[in-house]
Amino acid sequence: MIIIEYIHIRSDEMNLIQVIKALSDETRMRILNLLEKGEMCVCEMEEILDISQSNASRHLTKLTNAEIINYNKVSKYVYYKINEDVIETFPFIEEIIKKHALNLEQCKKDLRQLKKYKESGLNCDELKETKLGGK
Repeated sequence: MIIIEYIHIRSDEMNLIQVIKALSDETRMRILNLLEKGEMCVCEMEEILDISQSNASRHLTKLTNAEIINYNKVSKYVYYKINEDVIETFPFIEEIIKKHALNLEQCKKDLRQLKKYKESGLNCDELKETKLGGK
Protein backbone atom coordinates (compact mmCIF):
# COMPACT_ATOMS: atom_id res chain seq x y z
CA MET A 1 0.00 0.00 0.00
CA ILE A 2 2.78 2.45 0.83
CA ILE A 3 4.51 1.66 -2.46
CA ILE A 4 1.33 2.36 -4.41
CA GLU A 5 0.88 5.70 -2.64
CA TYR A 6 4.51 6.60 -3.36
CA ILE A 7 4.09 5.76 -7.03
CA HIS A 8 0.92 7.88 -7.19
CA ILE A 9 2.68 10.84 -5.55
CA ARG A 10 5.70 10.42 -7.80
CA SER A 11 3.41 10.31 -10.83
CA ASP A 12 1.78 13.60 -9.75
CA GLU A 13 5.22 15.18 -9.31
CA MET A 14 6.30 14.07 -12.79
CA ASN A 15 3.07 15.39 -14.26
CA LEU A 16 3.56 18.69 -12.43
CA ILE A 17 6.94 19.09 -14.13
CA GLN A 18 5.35 18.42 -17.54
CA VAL A 19 2.56 20.90 -16.76
CA ILE A 20 4.98 23.65 -15.78
CA LYS A 21 7.07 23.05 -18.91
CA ALA A 22 3.95 23.13 -21.08
CA LEU A 23 2.86 26.46 -19.57
CA SER A 24 6.22 28.08 -20.27
CA ASP A 25 5.51 28.91 -23.91
CA GLU A 26 3.58 31.92 -25.22
CA THR A 27 1.88 30.03 -28.06
CA ARG A 28 0.66 27.36 -25.67
CA MET A 29 -0.66 30.07 -23.34
CA ARG A 30 -2.47 31.59 -26.31
CA ILE A 31 -4.04 28.20 -27.10
CA LEU A 32 -5.15 27.75 -23.48
CA ASN A 33 -6.52 31.29 -23.47
CA LEU A 34 -8.80 30.33 -26.38
CA LEU A 35 -9.73 26.93 -24.96
CA GLU A 36 -10.72 28.59 -21.69
CA LYS A 37 -13.63 30.00 -23.71
CA GLY A 38 -14.68 26.52 -24.88
CA GLU A 39 -13.88 23.55 -27.09
CA MET A 40 -12.26 24.37 -30.44
CA CYS A 41 -11.22 22.59 -33.61
CA VAL A 42 -7.55 22.76 -34.53
CA CYS A 43 -8.35 24.56 -37.80
CA GLU A 44 -10.13 27.29 -35.83
CA MET A 45 -7.08 27.75 -33.62
CA GLU A 46 -4.77 27.92 -36.64
CA GLU A 47 -6.82 30.72 -38.17
CA ILE A 48 -7.42 32.71 -34.98
CA LEU A 49 -3.81 32.44 -33.79
CA ASP A 50 -2.43 32.82 -37.34
CA ILE A 51 -0.13 29.81 -36.97
CA SER A 52 0.63 26.89 -39.28
CA GLN A 53 -0.91 23.45 -38.89
CA SER A 54 2.46 21.93 -37.95
CA ASN A 55 3.09 24.63 -35.33
CA ALA A 56 -0.39 24.16 -33.86
CA SER A 57 0.05 20.37 -33.77
CA ARG A 58 3.41 20.62 -32.03
CA HIS A 59 2.01 22.83 -29.26
CA LEU A 60 -1.21 20.84 -28.93
CA THR A 61 0.84 17.65 -28.55
CA LYS A 62 2.83 19.17 -25.67
CA LEU A 63 -0.36 20.30 -23.94
CA THR A 64 -1.96 16.89 -24.52
CA ASN A 65 1.11 15.03 -23.22
CA ALA A 66 1.01 17.18 -20.07
CA GLU A 67 -2.69 16.22 -19.84
CA ILE A 68 -3.70 19.90 -19.66
CA ILE A 69 -5.99 19.40 -22.65
CA ASN A 70 -7.74 16.46 -24.22
CA TYR A 71 -9.33 15.97 -27.60
CA ASN A 72 -12.17 14.33 -29.42
CA LYS A 73 -12.01 13.38 -33.10
CA VAL A 74 -15.23 13.88 -35.04
CA SER A 75 -15.02 12.85 -38.69
CA LYS A 76 -12.01 14.70 -40.13
CA TYR A 77 -11.88 17.31 -37.34
CA VAL A 78 -10.11 17.20 -33.98
CA TYR A 79 -11.66 19.23 -31.17
CA TYR A 80 -9.63 20.21 -28.12
CA LYS A 81 -10.75 21.31 -24.67
CA ILE A 82 -9.19 21.92 -21.28
CA ASN A 83 -8.97 18.79 -19.14
CA GLU A 84 -11.04 19.62 -16.06
CA ASP A 85 -9.47 16.75 -14.06
CA VAL A 86 -6.03 18.33 -14.37
CA ILE A 87 -7.45 21.74 -13.43
CA GLU A 88 -8.87 20.11 -10.32
CA THR A 89 -5.49 18.54 -9.51
CA PHE A 90 -3.49 21.69 -10.31
CA PRO A 91 -5.84 24.67 -9.79
CA PHE A 92 -3.02 27.14 -10.42
CA ILE A 93 -3.38 26.36 -14.16
CA GLU A 94 -6.79 28.02 -14.29
CA GLU A 95 -5.49 31.03 -12.38
CA ILE A 96 -2.60 31.39 -14.81
CA ILE A 97 -4.92 31.19 -17.80
CA LYS A 98 -7.57 33.55 -16.44
CA LYS A 99 -5.32 36.16 -14.86
CA HIS A 100 -1.90 36.08 -16.44
CA ALA A 101 -2.72 35.20 -20.05
CA LEU A 102 -4.99 38.23 -20.24
CA ASN A 103 -1.99 40.43 -19.44
CA LEU A 104 -0.33 39.30 -22.66
CA GLU A 105 -1.21 41.71 -25.46
CA GLN A 106 -1.27 38.87 -28.00
CA CYS A 107 -3.86 36.99 -25.92
CA LYS A 108 -6.10 40.06 -25.98
CA LYS A 109 -5.79 40.18 -29.78
CA ASP A 110 -6.58 36.47 -29.97
CA LEU A 111 -9.80 36.98 -28.01
CA ARG A 112 -10.81 39.75 -30.41
CA GLN A 113 -10.14 37.37 -33.32
CA LEU A 114 -12.19 34.66 -31.57
CA LYS A 115 -15.10 37.08 -31.20
CA LYS A 116 -14.82 38.06 -34.88
CA TYR A 117 -14.77 34.37 -35.87
CA LYS A 118 -17.84 33.53 -33.79
CA GLU A 119 -19.72 36.53 -35.20
CA SER A 120 -18.81 35.50 -38.77
CA GLY A 121 -20.85 32.30 -38.59
CA LEU A 122 -18.14 30.44 -40.54
CA ASN A 123 -17.52 26.74 -39.98
CA CYS A 124 -14.24 24.84 -40.35
CA ASP A 125 -14.76 24.07 -44.05
CA GLU A 126 -15.49 27.71 -44.88
CA LEU A 127 -12.67 28.95 -42.67
CA LYS A 128 -10.03 27.37 -44.91
CA GLU A 129 -11.29 29.42 -47.85
CA THR A 130 -11.68 32.71 -45.97
CA LYS A 131 -9.42 34.89 -43.89
CA LEU A 132 -10.81 36.63 -40.83
CA GLY A 133 -8.70 39.68 -41.69
CA GLY A 134 -7.50 42.42 -39.43
CA LYS A 135 -4.77 40.36 -37.82
